[in-house]
This record gives sequence, C-alpha cells and structure tokens, in this order.
Amino acid sequence: QVQLVESGGGLVPAGGSLRLSCAASGRTFSSKVMGWFRQAPGKEREFVAAISWSGGSTYYTDSVKGRFTISRDNAKNTVYLQKNSLKPEDTAVYYCAAKKTLYAILAVTERDYDYWGRGTQVTVSS
Repeated sequence: QVQLVESGGGLVPAGGSLRLSCAASGRTFSSKVMGWFRQAPGKEREFVAAISWSGGSTYYTDSVKGRFTISRDNAKNTVYLQKNSLKPEDTAVYYCAAKKTLYAILAVTERDYDYWGRGTQVTVSS
C-alpha cells in the first residue's frame, strides 16, 4: 500500500507561481510512474502531468505545456509540480497519483493509477 500526501496549495494571483509536493510512503517509489490530476468545481477530474519512474520522461496536458513542470526526487520519495504563469482556470483541487505496476510506461488516465492522495486546493485569483 502506498500513501500519498500533497502539500503546497494555496491562493495565488494570476501570473504567479506555486510548487506542489507529493510525499509518498513505501520502498518502491523510485519504480513507480507518478501523475498529477486536478478537479475544478463542477467538472470531472482531469489529467495534468505524468513522470516516468526514472524521471527521464514526462507528459503534459496541452493546457499546461510550457507553464507546468513535473519532477521527482527519488531519494526523498517526492514528486513535484512547479506551476508558473498561473491562470484563473487553473483553480482546482490537485491530486497526486501513483501507478502500482513497477517500471510501467507513462499513464494519462485515471484508471491507470492505483493510489491517490487527498488533494490540495489551488486557487488563482484574477
């Protein structure tokens, strides 16, 4: 079982930056694909970014390309989401997710992930 705890959310003005962190428990973190999703009020949860187990490959949804960066520190069992040039439409609860299968390929859909954090609220004011 893997436990994920997100942190770093908050209120930020449009154009600002924020870095989310997700701390994972367990000894196999460095072998797992990790992802970030978000859910805005009244909308379904959507994929934001994913990173391979080694950190060598990343993938982003089009709306955040060039503004968000996903990274990981396997020594700290932590994955990050650096968010720059934030827009009001980035307002959402952001969730960290982990794929159970070790050394898997990148995954971009909810059903591909097995473990989820409780989320952290990000609000971008206009």
